Amino acid sequence: MSSFEVIGGTKLKGEIKPQGAKNEALQIISAVLLTADKVTITNIPDIIDVNLLIELLKEMNVKVERPQRDTCIFQADDVNIDYLKSEEFKRKSGRLRGSVMLAGPMLARFHKAYIPKPGGDKIGRRRLDTHILSFEKMGVKFNYDSSDGFFHLEAPHLKGTYMLLDEPSVTGTANIIMAAVMAEGTTTIYNAACEPYIQQLCKMLNHMGANISGISSNLLTIQGVEKLHGTSHQMLPDMIEIGSFIGLAAMTQSDIIIKDVNHENLGIIPEKFQQLGIKMSITGDDIHIPEQDLYEIQTYLDGGTLTIYDHPWPGLTPDLLSIMLVVATQAKGSVLIHQKMFESRLFFVDKLIDMGARIILCDPHRAAVIGLERKFKLRGINMTSPDIRAGVALLIAALSAEGKSTIQNIDQIDRGYQYIDTRLQQLGAQIKRV
Repeated sequence: MSSFEVIGGTKLKGEIKPQGAKNEALQIISAVLLTADKVTITNIPDIIDVNLLIELLKEMNVKVERPQRDTCIFQADDVNIDYLKSEEFKRKSGRLRGSVMLAGPMLARFHKAYIPKPGGDKIGRRRLDTHILSFEKMGVKFNYDSSDGFFHLEAPHLKGTYMLLDEPSVTGTANIIMAAVMAEGTTTIYNAACEPYIQQLCKMLNHMGANISGISSNLLTIQGVEKLHGTSHQMLPDMIEIGSFIGLAAMTQSDIIIKDVNHENLGIIPEKFQQLGIKMSITGDDIHIPEQDLYEIQTYLDGGTLTIYDHPWPGLTPDLLSIMLVVATQAKGSVLIHQKMFESRLFFVDKLIDMGARIILCDPHRAAVIGLERKFKLRGINMTSPDIRAGVALLIAALSAEGKSTIQNIDQIDRGYQYIDTRLQQLGAQIKRV
C-alpha cells in the first residue's frame, strides 16, 4: 500500500485548478442508465471512487468511451441486469457508497434494483432509510436478504406521490429524483436537498426530456415522462477541493491562485474561511489567497467564541470541517468545530495533538481548537489517513509542519483527490509517493 512522505515548512506559490466535483460525478454518472441513447459527460475527476463506478457500469454492459481522462461517452442500450445480483457486484459496490445511486435509475427503467450494504468512508452510521422508504412510497417492494447482504427492490409500476423527507439527504434526494422522472404521475419532494450538485442533476435530466421544477429549492415537483434521451453535461469544479486549497494556502503561508472555481456555486464556503481570518480576493472566476503571516479567528459580536458547524445547503458542507479544524490550529484565537452529521469524523484529531496542536475533543461531535498563533510549528509524525477529508487535512498539516511526516493508507485520499501529489509538487511542495 502506498504512502506519502512529506517534508513540511515550504511556502508554496502558483496556480492550481480544481478537479471536477466528486459528489456530482457519482449521481450524474448513475443517471446515464436512464436512457439507451449516448450521454457525454465532461470534467470528470480521475479518482478511485468515480473510476470504480465507471467500472461497475462497464461490467453491467454499459458501453463506455473515454477519449480523454476527464470525458466519457456512455451508452446503456444493452444493460445486464443480472450482473447486479452477482458476487462481483456485491464486492465492488460494497466498497463504494455512491453505488446506492444506481438504484433510482434501475427502478425507473428496469423496475428492479439491488443495493448492498453501504461502503466508503468509516466516518459513522450512514442510513439507507431515506432511500428505501421513499422508494416504498412510490410503489417499490423491498426485502433485505441476510444470506446475500442485499436489499432487493422491485417495482412493476412506479407511481408519483408526495413525500416529506425525514432528512435532506443529498444521495437520497438524487436517488428519488432519478426514480421519479419516469414514474407515472407527479412526484413532490419536500425537504429535498438543494446542493448545486442536485441542481446540476436536475438540469441534466431536464435536458434529457424530464420535467422537473423547483430546482434550487427544497420543494421539487417532478412530472413523470415515458422516455429520456441522450445529452451532454459538464460537471462543476469540486467545492471541497477548492476549500482544501484555501486551507492549504493559509496553513503553509503560501500565495496561491485557485483557477475557475465557479464562485456562484461555492455558497458560504469563502465566508467561513474568512471567519477564520483568511484573506482572499475574487478576480473573475479565480480566488487569490495571498501569503499571510498570521490569521485571526473572528468572535461573535458579544465577544463569544466562534462555532463552525455543518448544515444542509446553503449551510456549510460537513466535508470541509476537517480542513477548517486543521487551519484553526495555527490561527490566533479559538473556535469550536461542531460536526453534527457523522459521529466518527473528528477522531483524527489525536494525530494533530501528536503533532503539537492544542485541541480538546469534547465528544464525538465537537472539538475545541486553541490556535498556536504560529508561536510553535506542528511537528512531523507517522500517521494513517482514516477517510478522504481527514486524510487531506492531515496532508495539509504535514505540509505546514517542521520535519518529515509519513501518511499511510493514502488510497483514502486518492478516492477523492486526483493526482494530488503531482499537482502540489507543481506548487513547490516536497511530497512524494512511496
